[in-house]
Amino acid sequence: MIPVLSEVEAREGKEGKRSHTNNLLNIVSLISVVIIALAWVLSPNIIKVLAPGFEGEQFKLAVLMMRIGLPAIFFAGVQGVFRGYLQSELMFTESAASNFPFNFVYIFFLIFLSGIFGIKGLVVTSVLATVAQISIQIPGIRKAGFGYKYILDFKDRYVKKIIYLIPPVLISVGVNDLNNIIDKSLASTLVAGSISALNYANRLVGLTTGIFISAIITVIFPMLSQEANRDSYDGLKKVTIHGINIILLITIPATIGMIVLANPIVKIVFERGAFDSTATYMTVGALIFYSVGLVGTALKTMLGRVYYSLQDTKTPMINSFITIGINIVFNFALIKFMAHRGLALATSISVIVTSVFLLFRLRKKIGAFGFSGSVKCGVKSLIAATVMGVVVYLLDGVLAKNMGSGTISELIALLVSAGVGVLIYSVLIYLFGMEEVDWVIKVAKDKLGKVIARV
Repeated sequence: MIPVLSEVEAREGKEGKRSHTNNLLNIVSLISVVIIALAWVLSPNIIKVLAPGFEGEQFKLAVLMMRIGLPAIFFAGVQGVFRGYLQSELMFTESAASNFPFNFVYIFFLIFLSGIFGIKGLVVTSVLATVAQISIQIPGIRKAGFGYKYILDFKDRYVKKIIYLIPPVLISVGVNDLNNIIDKSLASTLVAGSISALNYANRLVGLTTGIFISAIITVIFPMLSQEANRDSYDGLKKVTIHGINIILLITIPATIGMIVLANPIVKIVFERGAFDSTATYMTVGALIFYSVGLVGTALKTMLGRVYYSLQDTKTPMINSFITIGINIVFNFALIKFMAHRGLALATSISVIVTSVFLLFRLRKKIGAFGFSGSVKCGVKSLIAATVMGVVVYLLDGVLAKNMGSGTISELIALLVSAGVGVLIYSVLIYLFGMEEVDWVIKVAKDKLGKVIARV
């Protein structure tokens, strides 16, 4: 949606963008209503397929709850269109804040109302939570000058373009899920606990990409889409390199940090109850080799958005198929010698190779975009992160030896080690005089200045 809206704005201005967004909103709403109506009528059949073991009152309850929850489809569609419009306007606060009312509605129900309304009330809450997300978006939508109009044109070429761009994205997501299924299937042939080790390790790596990388890419994507619709690709190249450099500055130290501190991280987060020292050992091994591919995963995601901004969803789709092919080859090559750790390493190798593939394809598509600058940035980051890693490794060993065992002691040791590591890395990359660091400092000063001015 975002790249197409950027194209509309470049050609027809803000008013044209609002008109096409209204048309898309009405089409999505109409499709949602049709789906809801069909699902309402067919809900008994759907439940029979999804839950063939349900009978009697259990079956009736499942049908009722499905019907109660169906309106969430409509509100999720509206919320999605509003989010796309706001982000295309470079307004991200509303989207980020929308999770707060969503979670608040759930928490309020679970604490105060769950005893009264039970499981049926929980399904109603799921609908109300989605509505709450829209309520937080409305002030931003108004601020952006968007007003609702009834426009319904199925021949709208921009809506057709959005629909045309969707299938390759869905296929890419499906292929990535298939990749995970293959890994889990192979892990099931290994010793007990291999699948769990992969799951827990993947969750920790996903936490890093989810918190930091997703936030960066969410902000950069609309900028890429705007630059892709200008007369030249100069601006697009600049934003792309800027995004790549920021990702390198975050993921390289994160990779080394997770490798060095893998054991205390896993031990503090997971080791309790049935999750014993053996499970920790297995998860640490998976985490180390998943971490190797963190830079590749982040770059692949970032470069995928560059292609989407150019309204090219086919190249990332093809790249997903290449990823799964490489992953399968290395899975079988490494599993014999490294067990579940080999599956994690195979995943890392596949994303690194395919991120390089995307880089070369992008150079052919838009021309040289100064990647040598990113190589220099990566080298400087690696030097700083290596120094950080050595200090953190030594410090963590000293703290672990002197502070003893126990969750609190281990947590303090981990936080101190990580904090010192962040400080060392920050100082080093500042001394290297990197452009992105100067930009972050400038933004921080501007924000602080505004806060002080208000006070």
